[in-house]
This record gives sequence, C-alpha cells and structure tokens, in this order.
Amino acid sequence: MTTGVCLAQLGTPDEPTVPAVRRYLKEFLLDRRVVDLSPWIWKPILYGIILRTRPKRSAANYQRVWTEAGSPLLLYTESLARKLGDRLGPDFVVNCGMRIGNPSLGSRLDELAAAGCERILVVPCYPQWSTATSLSIEDAVGWWRDERPDAPESLVLGSFPDHPGYVAALARSVREAGVEASADAPLVISFHGIPQKYADRGDPYPQECEATAEALADALGLPPEAWRLAYQSRFGPADWLQPYCDELLQGLGADGIHSVSVVSPSFLADCLETIDEIGRELREEFEEAGGTSFTRVACLNDADDLADVLDEIVRANA
Repeated sequence: MTTGVCLAQLGTPDEPTVPAVRRYLKEFLLDRRVVDLSPWIWKPILYGIILRTRPKRSAANYQRVWTEAGSPLLLYTESLARKLGDRLGPDFVVNCGMRIGNPSLGSRLDELAAAGCERILVVPCYPQWSTATSLSIEDAVGWWRDERPDAPESLVLGSFPDHPGYVAALARSVREAGVEASADAPLVISFHGIPQKYADRGDPYPQECEATAEALADALGLPPEAWRLAYQSRFGPADWLQPYCDELLQGLGADGIHSVSVVSPSFLADCLETIDEIGRELREEFEEAGGTSFTRVACLNDADDLADVLDEIVRANA
C-alpha cells in the first residue's frame, strides 16, 4: 500500500502585492473557524473596511519578509516535506498544501490520489490543536473527500504539544541562538493567540500551549522566574488569550529588564508573524520601553530533528 502524506499549513499570499494579499485575506477571514461571527455582521466589516485598508499595510509587511525564491513559509514547508519524504522512503509520497492560498490543500490531495496513494495522512503543521487552525484543516479535508466519492481513505493527524522530540528540537534551537535565560534576561515563549471565547467554549489550545511551554522550560532547566508565556497576533476589539506579548514586552522594558529572547513554538516555519511581527514590531516596542537586547529564536523550519519528529508521528499512524 502506498501512503500519501500532506503537510498542511495555514497559507501565504501568492506574492507580496496588494491584490494578492487582498485575495489571501478575503479567503482567510471568510473562514468561519477563524472569524466566528454572523456573516450579516462580519461581511460588511470585512468588505467595507478591512479589505479596503489592511491589504496595503500587510503587503508592505510581506515585502519585508519575502525572499527572492518566494514566501519563507512555503519554502521551508516544501523543504521539510522533501526531507520527510527522504526519511519515509518509497512506500510514501509526500507533499505540502495550504489551507488558504496556493498550492491549495485540495490540489495537493488530488496529486496524492492521482499518484495511486491508497491512504492519505494529513499532518497539520500546528503542534497545538485549535478550532481556528487544526479544525479548519479537518473541514477542508472533509470537503475534499465529500466531492470525490472515490477518494482514498484519509486521516487528519492530531497535535503534538509535548512530543519529546519536538520539545528537544525547540530546546536545541533556543540553545543554538545563544540564549541564556534568567530572571534578568527572561525567555518569552510566545504563541499565536485565539479569541478568549474559543477557549471559554472548550478549545484546548491554551492548555496545549501551556504544556509546550512548561515542557520547553523543563528541557532547558529554567526556573519559573526565567521564562514567561505570552500570546501574540491578536486582531480586532474582542478579548484574546492573555497575557498579550506586546504588553508583556513593554512591561518588562519599563521594569528595567534590558534583555529578552522570544521563541515561537506554535509556528513550525518562519513567516510574517515571526520574522516581522516579533523580529521587528515587538523588538521596537521592547526597545522603546527601555530594552536594549532582543533575540528572536528562529522557528524549527526544515531542521533535521523536526523532520525526524514528523517521521516518527507519520509512521505511528501509517
């Protein structure tokens, strides 16, 4: 039996231009798993305000992180898929797809089916499970399967917030960045936020983020005063998971903490939220509050030890 494996990411615009970013944001923000509001309320806001103003600002941000070869998120995920395929061997066909944008998840599942795969494993690149991410992937796979009565069996794999190999890879990345965390130079473990109401309804994401943070701190041998957990990237006026990373960093700077490091375990691959939001915006906010030394720990990207983790996870479900 040939098994297909698709690494599923949230997505990226096709290019860092205003029209491409507008298309991407439109598809992303129409996902009811991402924005859980009545369409009668949300669509006038989306079309009347957000898609008229935000694409220009977001395109400028994407231009800062774009490489000559394209989107860093896509490039790293493609490289990781190749490394995973090398490990899994000839009985597996491996690719990657985007929930939003291109190459679309559906088109990549079609490729695996056309390649003769009798079973497909979809691996969401989200170590911590959430309705806004993992469940959105499950939706997309379900829609794809419903439209193809002859589709091969498919399975969306779960999260891995405290997988020993994943935690060890994170710890390795922090050490390689030269981080020596202490009470005077804490490590901020920053996760992408979700609306608080999702957690109130039972979304396990905050508990899984806490599990990752605690496991990472333990692997690094950090006492409680040497690290902080925070959430970034909030959007809109609603309450999101707290503490907010920007406010935390501003508070540390104002309290006389001159050195911090930030690691982002909810992102397997570097992208706009890690390279630009953390590496530029939050760095500037920390420095404006009095900080002088800021280290951003790169994501695992296509690291060999991450490929080893995914190889283990896939084989356990094959």
